[in-house]
Amino acid sequence: MSHLPVPLQALPHFAGLALPAYASDQAAGMDVQAAVQDAVTLQPGERALIPTGLAVALPPGWEIQVRPRSGLALKQGITCLNSPGTIDADYRGEIGVILANLGQAPFVIERGMRIAQLVLAPVWQCSWQQVERLDETARGSGGFGSTGVAAQP
Repeated sequence: MSHLPVPLQALPHFAGLALPAYASDQAAGMDVQAAVQDAVTLQPGERALIPTGLAVALPPGWEIQVRPRSGLALKQGITCLNSPGTIDADYRGEIGVILANLGQAPFVIERGMRIAQLVLAPVWQCSWQQVERLDETARGSGGFGSTGVAAQP
């Protein structure tokens, strides 16, 4: 497995926290921690921007996707809004995570809590080719739900 070197700046409020890290050898996402000074309580239905204390300089053609952690989503109803969030290659500000509480109980975010995953991904930019007509497919313009929910034999 290859690794892409990415310059990372730890901001002053990151002090004492661990760098994002992969939890297993073949993990796609790195867990990132909350760099809050004081605990933040999210009531059901609330959302908040949680700082990570990190900024990066991605090379052109790459992004970092900010994604929810599955355990928090399943067990607590905590997810990331704007998911996946995108950290663009030309962004140099702090990475923030928009957390939302879709659960039924208040959720406390404490300093150092693993709150999201960061996934490094290649990016392709397109160049539009305007045409008069698109090619035909079996699906055609069938949209939301048009293929049904039952498994096809």
